[in-house]
Amino acid sequence: MNTQPIGIFDSGVGGTSIWREIHALLPHENCIYLADSSNAPYGPKGKEAIINLSIKNTEYLIKQNCKLIVVACNTATTNAISILRENYNIPFIGIEPAIKPAALQSKTQAIGILATKGTLSSELFSKTSSLFTNNIKVIEQVGDGIVELIESGNLFSDALKNLLKVYLKPMIDAHIDYLVLGCTHYPYLMPILLELLPKHVKIIDSGEAVARQTKAILERHVLLNTRLTPSENKFFTNGNPEVMASLLGNKYLVEYLKF
Repeated sequence: MNTQPIGIFDSGVGGTSIWREIHALLPHENCIYLADSSNAPYGPKGKEAIINLSIKNTEYLIKQNCKLIVVACNTATTNAISILRENYNIPFIGIEPAIKPAALQSKTQAIGILATKGTLSSELFSKTSSLFTNNIKVIEQVGDGIVELIESGNLFSDALKNLLKVYLKPMIDAHIDYLVLGCTHYPYLMPILLELLPKHVKIIDSGEAVARQTKAILERHVLLNTRLTPSENKFFTNGNPEVMASLLGNKYLVEYLKF
């Protein structure tokens, strides 16, 4: 049982940022990564569609004998993870924007949140935000167009940089000191964000926290892989394999899979 893989799915290539953190913390765990790039982004889709896509991804990973599933997509987590937990007898790890640490540590009492429409409009996000941001100014920004540009291989394009300039301006004007990344695609924007933001602004994503939670849940269910052999990591996409391969530094085989 312990050598069975961890399953990870996202609306596209962005969740590989979560896989990186899991692999760094748990280098002996086998992983199967599933990118539903042909349906990316999930953000603009309705709740029912997001749930159905999440079920489709989950059932594929269960068929691959995964022992735990990481929903490496903020939109899928906030809209579908409760349904997945109710219907499948397997541990699930979800992704939420790291609002709490940003709100608690902010000195300027102003934070920015860059996320998809599906995340910002979800009930789970609203509940989390209301718990920790009562006395904090929160500048929310829907990142329309970002996922599409990353998925099409235009991560470092002028179009993406210009889009980010527009999205960040209200946050900079409000004197934020923390920017919360609410989509697993967005950590790949880090070099551009560091260039565009004032030096004092700290950027927070959920990757390390998700990896720690994954380890904790594996330990709780006695599912850790105790073999000290090199891990096997498989990457599948129904989009362009070259885009994911480039994000992974062309170190792993990415296979096209119609699902």
